[in-house]
Amino acid sequence: MTWQDRYPLSFRLYPYTRSPDQDAGQTVRHSVTIVGGGPVGVATALDLALRGIPALVLDDHEGVGQGSRAICFAKRTLEIAHRLGCGAAMRDKGVIWNRGRVFHDRDEVYSFDLLPEDGHRYPAFINLQQPWFERFMVEAVDRAKAQGAPIEIRGRNRVTGMEATADGVTLAIDTPDGPYTLTTDWLIACDGAKSATRDRLGLDFDGRVFEDNFLIADVKMSADFPTERWFWFEPWFKSGASALLHKQPDDIWRIDFQLGWDIDRKTELDPARIRKRIDLMLGPDVEYDLDWTSIYTFQCRRMDRFRHGRVIFAGDAAHQVSPFGARGANSGLQDADNLGWKLAAVLKGDAPETLLDSYDTERIHAADENIRNSTRSTDFITPKTPQSRIFRDAVLHLARHAPFARPMVNSGRLSVPATYDGSPLNTQDALPGGPARTRPGAPCPDARLADGSYLLDHLKGPGFTLLVLGATPPRLPTGLPVLTLETAANPQLRARYLGEAERALYLIRPDQHVAARWAACDAGKLARALDRAQGKAP
Repeated sequence: MTWQDRYPLSFRLYPYTRSPDQDAGQTVRHSVTIVGGGPVGVATALDLALRGIPALVLDDHEGVGQGSRAICFAKRTLEIAHRLGCGAAMRDKGVIWNRGRVFHDRDEVYSFDLLPEDGHRYPAFINLQQPWFERFMVEAVDRAKAQGAPIEIRGRNRVTGMEATADGVTLAIDTPDGPYTLTTDWLIACDGAKSATRDRLGLDFDGRVFEDNFLIADVKMSADFPTERWFWFEPWFKSGASALLHKQPDDIWRIDFQLGWDIDRKTELDPARIRKRIDLMLGPDVEYDLDWTSIYTFQCRRMDRFRHGRVIFAGDAAHQVSPFGARGANSGLQDADNLGWKLAAVLKGDAPETLLDSYDTERIHAADENIRNSTRSTDFITPKTPQSRIFRDAVLHLARHAPFARPMVNSGRLSVPATYDGSPLNTQDALPGGPARTRPGAPCPDARLADGSYLLDHLKGPGFTLLVLGATPPRLPTGLPVLTLETAANPQLRARYLGEAERALYLIRPDQHVAARWAACDAGKLARALDRAQGKAP
């Protein structure tokens, strides 16, 4: 049974229909066109449309492909999805987990809790097959369209050519009814690691290709394993140099086996050989069905720049990392979150076009952080020299008994949102004693408020917000919303935003990152910080 047979509604999410552009008799111009209807492309379009910017998505399929692919979605991704209208559906369908366990051979090295504190709407992670994520995102698009949001997804519209100029891009598109062309003011390339858009512009990746292969097996079975992330170094069942076990919805379990570099892919994908590996892991008496299998290699690399005139790259089209740490789809959603408000501000005339240069600056900073952590994970999991193997094994041995060694165990540093330290949009920190986690550039941590609501619900824009905690706000720029909260009644808020400070004012960006914070500020300081955060500072 194929994935399409099992989930028919989630496969053909946007079946082909003839568009008015094909019968217009002339080339139609669009404001923003996104190439690629995966999670990053649809999230970018939905973000723009909810801000009133018309967004067109072109995809060469009619929905999701086969296999679970990305399955681990982090809390920040769920918070972004909540703002877009599908976070709750993802959480309710997904398998919630906060705890992971690390093994070496037969012995447990240690366990960890990714979200030990209360007061968050969403867990540290959920496991959810990517096709479900895409389905929930497209359902959010349908709801937004019903309420008037200017968004359209065209399935089986394959881009076959493009010409970029200083003021836009012309696209040649093929459909079941034949070709047509359109022009667009802005093109966002979300067409994946093998991006044809990138190739057409003669652009490439820089980085590192890892000489290793990993087998993915999605297995359908009823099992009483806990909903935790289990990772083995040199597992006792000898099915691979390392192994990973995750639970997904609908009794599907993801198993990864590290195979090494010099393999015969066809032989390794033989179902009988895959079953032999799984039987060694689970035992011969466990009944299961193979749902989907694949072998992957990976790279840690990125483009030199993500913005090239009127063409902007996001997600795997812009950067790639190894799957250890679940950094691919999660970082792609953060690209969309960063880009949407900036492009909307430029198109509405609220910010100069140079604001988009900060997308390059901030998301390259995030990509480099992800590549660095992903590379370190990969090097720890697959030592490349005898010396690094000795170090790895010594760390694993020590970590069983010595807490100081546990931070050095790297089975995949799990995805966290980037803090944009050094961003040109930041104003210098002016909150002595303020928590490091909410410094300028940081994403806002959530907190449950005394009235039962969550802080991030009040900081979802669509524009900037001034958060006032026990302080006196200055005279405000026209239209800047103010959120005043009492910290005495909200201890989580106090701990996460005041620390040792008695009072604070925070300027929060539309993507819920901190632009500036002060113990006190006047109208001039606030106006200068707002200008800087909108890209207007000299």
